[in-house]
Amino acid sequence: QVQLVESGGGSVQPGGALRLSCAASGSIRSANTMGWYRQAPGKERGLVASVSSSSTAYYADSVKGRFTISRDNAKNTVYLQMNSLKPEDTAVYYCNYRDYRLGGPLTVWGQGTQVTVSS
Repeated sequence: QVQLVESGGGSVQPGGALRLSCAASGSIRSANTMGWYRQAPGKERGLVASVSSSSTAYYADSVKGRFTISRDNAKNTVYLQMNSLKPEDTAVYYCNYRDYRLGGPLTVWGQGTQVTVSS
């Protein structure tokens, strides 16, 4: 299958920046989508940003203009550059991998990394 390893979370003051990384390994298909979701306490997990293997990117309205998602297909790694961070960005961020196989879609989650924005 596919395994994901995340890194880069932490604590930062409002207006600061963080960069998350997620490396995928295993039986990776060339056509896939990787992205980041987040879940704050008491809230549902929601999509932050995603990028396909053909580099089509999607952003949630709340992060447009502040976050940038990118990927290195040679390294099977996706990055999330988070700038101008706000307290409401505080959440556990989860990396996500998706592809489509004969038996149906494959979805894999990372273990999650905490991002805390506070003064």
